[in-house]
Amino acid sequence: MKTRAMAKTHSGGVYFMFLLCVSDLVFGQIRYSIPEELEIGAFVGNIAEGLRISVRELSARKFQLLSDDGKQYFEVNVENGMLFVNEKIDREQLCMESSTCLMSLEIELENPLEIFPLEVEILDINDNSPIFQTSRLSLQLSELVAPGARYPLESAHDPDVGINAISTYQISSNEHFGLKIHTNNDGSKIAELLLEKPLDREQQSSFELILTAIDGGTPQRSGTAKIIISVADVNDNAPVFDHEIYRTSVLENTPKGTLVIKLIAVDLDEGGNSEFKYSFSNYAPQRVRELFKLDSESGEIRVKGLLDYEKSDVHELAVQAVDSVLHVGQAKVLVTIIDVNDNAPDIKLTSVTKMVPEDTAPGTVIAVFGVSDRDSGENGHVRCQIPMNIPFKLQTTLRNHYNLVTSDMLDRETIAFYNISISAWDAGSPSIFRNKTIFVSIFDINDNVPRFTQSSYSVYLMENNTPGASIFSVTALDPDLDKNGEVIYSILESPIRDGPAPSYFTINSKSGSIYALRSFDYEQLKNFQIKVQAQDAGSPPLSSTVMLTVIILDINDNAPLIISPLTWNSSAAVEIMPQSMYPGYLVSKVMANDADSGQNARLSYELVEATDRSLFSVGLYSGEIRTTRTFAEQDATTQSVVILVKDNGQPSLSSTVTILFSIPPNVTENTSERIDQPRHADYFSDLNIYLIIIFGSTSFIFLVTIIFLVALKCKQDRNNMRYHSSTTHCCCMRRNSNDVYNRRPAINESLNYYGAGQTLPSSETYRYTVRLSPESSKSDFLFLKACHPTLPLSDISAGDTSVR
Repeated sequence: MKTRAMAKTHSGGVYFMFLLCVSDLVFGQIRYSIPEELEIGAFVGNIAEGLRISVRELSARKFQLLSDDGKQYFEVNVENGMLFVNEKIDREQLCMESSTCLMSLEIELENPLEIFPLEVEILDINDNSPIFQTSRLSLQLSELVAPGARYPLESAHDPDVGINAISTYQISSNEHFGLKIHTNNDGSKIAELLLEKPLDREQQSSFELILTAIDGGTPQRSGTAKIIISVADVNDNAPVFDHEIYRTSVLENTPKGTLVIKLIAVDLDEGGNSEFKYSFSNYAPQRVRELFKLDSESGEIRVKGLLDYEKSDVHELAVQAVDSVLHVGQAKVLVTIIDVNDNAPDIKLTSVTKMVPEDTAPGTVIAVFGVSDRDSGENGHVRCQIPMNIPFKLQTTLRNHYNLVTSDMLDRETIAFYNISISAWDAGSPSIFRNKTIFVSIFDINDNVPRFTQSSYSVYLMENNTPGASIFSVTALDPDLDKNGEVIYSILESPIRDGPAPSYFTINSKSGSIYALRSFDYEQLKNFQIKVQAQDAGSPPLSSTVMLTVIILDINDNAPLIISPLTWNSSAAVEIMPQSMYPGYLVSKVMANDADSGQNARLSYELVEATDRSLFSVGLYSGEIRTTRTFAEQDATTQSVVILVKDNGQPSLSSTVTILFSIPPNVTENTSERIDQPRHADYFSDLNIYLIIIFGSTSFIFLVTIIFLVALKCKQDRNNMRYHSSTTHCCCMRRNSNDVYNRRPAINESLNYYGAGQTLPSSETYRYTVRLSPESSKSDFLFLKACHPTLPLSDISAGDTSVR
């Protein structure tokens, strides 16, 4: 209990009053009592002590003081916990004539969320004087009225209540009249004029009295009115009602003009003295006259205004019947108002969190609200609900107070915001409902990894590309927002041949466009993989990778390279062929290689120029140069051909080779003059070197084998050698008389030509005859003579060794 007194005096500039503050924390409720009209800043109570918490917690837990009507009559200093008056309070304006004036507030604390009811009772002070509705009251009394007669007087009005309300009435001193004071059921005072001594109109026909209304406050206040009494003659009976108290009830939604009750009064006088009129007496307050209408002739009381159970559930009507000589009969009508369900529930939001992170745990409080209904009974019983298909639910805290909490995990990428409709309906019949919508926006967090549109990518890049040109673009999508959804692309370190991937490619970190930093050569690098990363700008960042396979496409950028026959400085190759050649005789073979692939490396051969085009033909794809007829005596002994080798690319590239054929008479050896000097470095490659080494080694082994076989054969048949008329005689090599030449069986071999990366089988089998000539000045082994398989074997000497 806390009490504080203040002095406030209206006269002489001195004010006196007392302040009574009561703080009580019962079942979570704090209550204070203060007088009205306190100055701004006046102390009310200590909230921290009332809540039994420390002052520091008020600020730390985000203390809030909430009122129903939104007016801030009070404020709290969070530094010391003191509750003080923020606006002057007029109890009569706030609560009118209610005996108890309570202001309901709510205290809200967070972490954890707690709500405490707070009531401040506004105590009345005597700041209003009694006032009569009219300053002049007129009465007309018959001189025949016997002593003891009472006449109701108009009541004064004092908006103060309790002890500060009207406590008594006084009348000025006289011989005939006094006052009779009555107390109503509601505690109000009424005064009746009491005739104490018979009237004598001949002695005094009128009286002027002063009626004073005095309240019980300290200091006392008063108000006055004049009573003018006229003494009349005649009539000695007043109308009498059949009931002293009438009781009835009506619904609060009763339409205007509806009959409430009919009054009945009787006057025992006869003739004109028995006539009277009904009316509301001076006791009837003004609000009753605004709600009801009394017919002066019939006595019917009908509804005049709008009845409202929530404002007042019962009305007391003071009625009277007054005859022509002002005899008054009095009665009371008690009208009970029956409540109907005419008020919709009210939803009042206390706290709302409008931005909610999507990782909010289930059970988190999003909003706090209360519901109320001004109706009574079942009509005022309110229920609430929200839609079922949302991740939120309602929790009941105090009576008619709810928390809106999350019931499931939130996902902004699925639903970015919610319009949560709170429905409140009462239990009346018919039920009345009200909706209130809460908008909740889901705040994005970085919970999605950037996803590429494909699990892997394949890029086809033409060789000899321009450095710096865009070759491809990757796309990764991140459904998050802002920085969380901003994708940054990069190329990860991964080896490509002799360097890391970033030295070959760069990527636009914003668009995902990939640019080649180098020009690629299909013949050196055909395919490789790079790893691209997509990372968002969230915290912490999330990333994913995708493999990009780059396939280099070949273009026709390499001309065919002539491998055989060998030339020096583009000069013609020289081949020796016999005059005994026959149609289809293979005189030479052009072999070429193309570093390109596919159609770009598919080679074809063409005879573009010849000394005698009728003598030679070339295989379109084999490159074999064959005779088309036998050699005639008129043919030139020196023939030249120009062979064009071209690929199948677009556009086609080509190379040419010139071959000179020498056809001397009696030539028994098909030799080709080779220049042993190496070709120009531009015509050589690693593959050519390898091929030359292989061909040289194979040829050497083959020649050694043939020489050994021929020597052995010549030794065995030295004394019985026979010479063919069209061939050269075979002679033994004179190296060693002990050399033995054995007859060897035929050897089947295939000719392997390495051109355009392929091995071509020999289309025909050729037979070569080994001949030894004593006329040779170069060596004992002269030549290998090719013999067409269609020639008769008798044309070949028995001493020949054939190799197939």
